[in-house]
Amino acid sequence: MNKNPLLILESLGQSVWLDYLQRNALENGQLHRWIDEDGVSGLTSNPSIFEKAIAGSHDYDKSIQDMAMGGKNIQEIYKTLTVEDIQRAADLFRPVYERLDGADGFVSLEVSPKLAHDTSGTIAEARQLWSVVNRPNLFIKVPATREGLPAIQQLVGEGININITLLFGLPRYREVAEAYLSGLEHLAASGKPLGRAASVASFFLSRIDVLIDPLLEKLSQEAGPFAGIAGGLQGQVAIASAKAARQIYQEIFNGGRFRKLAQKGARTQRLLWASTGTKNPKYSDVMYVEPIIGRETINTLPVETLNAYRDHGQPAPRLEKGFREATHLLEDLHKTRIDLDLITQQLEDEGVTKFDKAYDQLLAVLNEKRAECL
Repeated sequence: MNKNPLLILESLGQSVWLDYLQRNALENGQLHRWIDEDGVSGLTSNPSIFEKAIAGSHDYDKSIQDMAMGGKNIQEIYKTLTVEDIQRAADLFRPVYERLDGADGFVSLEVSPKLAHDTSGTIAEARQLWSVVNRPNLFIKVPATREGLPAIQQLVGEGININITLLFGLPRYREVAEAYLSGLEHLAASGKPLGRAASVASFFLSRIDVLIDPLLEKLSQEAGPFAGIAGGLQGQVAIASAKAARQIYQEIFNGGRFRKLAQKGARTQRLLWASTGTKNPKYSDVMYVEPIIGRETINTLPVETLNAYRDHGQPAPRLEKGFREATHLLEDLHKTRIDLDLITQQLEDEGVTKFDKAYDQLLAVLNEKRAECL
């Protein structure tokens, strides 16, 4: 029998996390099976995931009814449901966390998307969620907005584990990594141990191609000087960006500033590949997995991509290959006058709006369900 490709990823040094959470999977043993059989070693959540879970099932109806009858308001119900799910998931991953001495086995919970541009509000809510969930293998997700950067530094400096989300651009990734180092330096200066301080930088991929491909398609069909170049770039920019991010990672975490922290026990801030479900049906359903397999990285997969990779994945260490080609590809993109930095800023803004909308939709559903109970 051929070995499960997902387990081979683990042997190659890449963690497989799940971009999914629903109460039914916690109760029927499905999440436990993913951990045992597929080597899944972490899990992420976001407002969209919770909106689908709560609005799209009856798994939460009894809890909503009980809290409504107990006089809980919508915000209290939302916080209770999400915290309960995260706590239960964290407990399932706790053996992984302990076995790997805190290097993996994390579950992520996001601050409210309403706080994406509110530094002090993000810090306050992150502290509150960290305290309420009360699990060492928790990540608090903070968006990589301009206002999120000082929050990342502050929270890491307090010893709170941070998953940086909605990260699209290379310049912003460098700022995120620097904020992590500054937080570690503050933690060290306060005399606290660095060995269990953890952070990941979640670099979103498929949405880059979704936005850029139509622009490239249009250029390739025009009789202009960029037609030939544009045609060869479609479906390539996200992976090239990932490889460029890896080069930045190597530069920063092989540098002298981090080495001083590593001597005190600090861990690197691992790159996490997010938005890895293929959205264009013309592309392979594992195209955001195969080219970016590398040590000390994470790929967080939606269930459909997890199943696809188990079925026909071809794992091999490819992330460290093709750096020069990736650099040339991004240079060619620049020649077409498509500004990748502007594109990634647009994606950040749209990502905040998307999570904000999902959050509002979820609160509306909770309001309806609560009203039915009264």
